[in-house]
Order: sequence, then C-alpha cells, then structure tokens
Amino acid sequence: MKTPPLQDRASLKPLLENGWHMHATRDAITKTFTFRNFIEAFGFMTRAALWAEKWDHHPEWSNIYKTVSVTLITHDVDGLTELDIKLAQKMDTLATG
Repeated sequence: MKTPPLQDRASLKPLLENGWHMHATRDAITKTFTFRNFIEAFGFMTRAALWAEKWDHHPEWSNIYKTVSVTLITHDVDGLTELDIKLAQKMDTLATG
C-alpha cells in the first residue's frame, strides 16, 4: 500500500527548527549529524537502521568519519510523507540520546 504524500506541512516546522533543511531540488529533508568520532557516528547509524528496517522506510545517507549526512524522502511518492517525519524525529532522538 502506497503511503500518502505529506498533507500537513506544519509538521515540518519543529524539524526545520532543529537543524533539518528542505532539499534544494527535491521534496525531501536533509540533515548533517556530527559526532565525537567514527564509533559514535556508526553507532547512530546502526540504531537508526534498526528503526528504518522496522518501519520499512530507509534513508539515503552517507558517513565520512564522524559525520553522517541524511536525506529523507519516500520514493513511492517522490516526496515527503509522515514516515519521513517519524524517522527524522527518531533520528534526532537517537543522536542526542
């Protein structure tokens, strides 16, 4: 079943206030997380991957040393959905917890 596109754009506001940005050319959000070292960055990715797999919603991301760059978009609709909001919120919690 296809996830519907994001209707309530107000749900983006807290994320945008917390360091997420609208992608320049896509209906997607991006954020760069910086950790103290590679182990912390990789640990964050591992924890986030477990939630992504549980929700069957996988990020576009990359890791260079202590930095993790994330883009969230729902490919089925080529845009944002509630799943992206949910995963972004979880990632913020995992990065600070």
